[in-house]
Amino acid sequence: MLTHVDRADTFWKRALGLMGKPRLEVGRGLLIPRCRSIHTCFMRFPIDGVFLDEHHRPVKIIRNLKPWRLAWGGGKACSVLEVESGWLP
Repeated sequence: MLTHVDRADTFWKRALGLMGKPRLEVGRGLLIPRCRSIHTCFMRFPIDGVFLDEHHRPVKIIRNLKPWRLAWGGGKACSVLEVESGWLP
């Protein structure tokens, strides 16, 4: 269960994302609105990404995205929720 979701809704929050953090704490996530693709460059840990449509319904799930990788959510993706790797069933 997610207990806290940060929102990357400013230029700097979007630019930094999870870079530089030693890990993503259990129960926390990062929502990036207006986003169809993500990268894990300069990150120290893998993540799971849930790409959401305009109604916040999942359209694509990427599990265990390791550092220095890219992922695209597709044309229907409008935002993405990044969570710790392994959190998704």
